[in-house]
Amino acid sequence: MLIVLKETQDYIIVNKPGGLITERNPFEDSLEAQVYNYLSKVKNNPFVGVVHRLDRVTSGVVLFAKKKSALQYFNMLFEKKNIRKTYLAITNVPLLKPKATLVDFLTINPKLKKAICSKQIVKGAKKSELTYKRLGVSGIYSLLQVKPKTGRFHQIRAQLSNKSLPICGDKLYGSEEVYEKQAICLHAFALEFKALNSDVYVCVQAPIPQKTPWIGFLNLIKSMS
Repeated sequence: MLIVLKETQDYIIVNKPGGLITERNPFEDSLEAQVYNYLSKVKNNPFVGVVHRLDRVTSGVVLFAKKKSALQYFNMLFEKKNIRKTYLAITNVPLLKPKATLVDFLTINPKLKKAICSKQIVKGAKKSELTYKRLGVSGIYSLLQVKPKTGRFHQIRAQLSNKSLPICGDKLYGSEEVYEKQAICLHAFALEFKALNSDVYVCVQAPIPQKTPWIGFLNLIKSMS
């Protein structure tokens, strides 16, 4: 069932579950197809513009444009890095530093379908930067707030893993934790941007999955809203 977080005449923001792909695919269901079907109930052949994407394994807030003009506007915001994204991640590895800025150079291994971190500039590498801080602890788990400054392939997953902080359930990047099938404990929590044709700033948050280990941080995350 599609969970709509905010909708205007220009855009629609939804909460993607882990395990679902973002873009339309002829072989399986997708978030884009669900949004199209939802909008089709009130308009024939609605426009659905994919502004950004989340990995299949990642849950959380995703923005779609309902007009070509809105798609162009949001593409411009992303290009100029004027859209702020906040992620939540859970790890069960003790943190040596409660907060840090990570700067790496990422390359993609096409055979393994994963990003590889390097501290040195190598051929084909792209600079990747993020900040993280620990928000709280629940049992063996730590909740991290992650703010990427760049948008690279598997960036958060790879950079945290490179610091021996794999995200729970992310076996591709070294986690031994069992989580949901085709999902990991990485959640796109908030998206903030300046509205089209307005000086108003919009901030939309996506409720966390109601599953273990997320529910151990439910009260903490509610206090952030």
